[in-house]
Amino acid sequence: MLKNIPPILSPELLKVLCEMGHSDRICIGDGNFPGTAMAKAEGAILLRADGHGIPELLDAILQVFPLDAYVETPAMLMEKMERDKDLEIPVWEQYKDIIAKHDSRGETAVGAYERFEFYEQAKKCYCILQTGETAIYANIILQKGVI
Repeated sequence: MLKNIPPILSPELLKVLCEMGHSDRICIGDGNFPGTAMAKAEGAILLRADGHGIPELLDAILQVFPLDAYVETPAMLMEKMERDKDLEIPVWEQYKDIIAKHDSRGETAVGAYERFEFYEQAKKCYCILQTGETAIYANIILQKGVI
């Protein structure tokens, strides 16, 4: 056990977060995200966080992980497809609130990729963290900054 480390962060995840350097990215995928396929595409590290939701993980990760101050939007969501344009995605508001708690830019630090561009970017991430999140369009990519 360690002091001041959120217990939701597994030893494996902490190791990966520590190994990551400036501008490396982690993709946190929801339960429907094809994490294994994305990780295999470019050799990303695949970690599992089954049974955990993304908001709780995001809050814990951002307690130890600085967002990149050298890019406009170091937190990237997956845009909705046209056929889903009327869907409400309340988890996005949770993400913005969590990011605002940890980054002075608040919700302006959050951007979005078109769905298939998100997949391409996810393949290039250092790590893909597959969660048990049940909300749709809940995927997020975080770019690491410096301390």
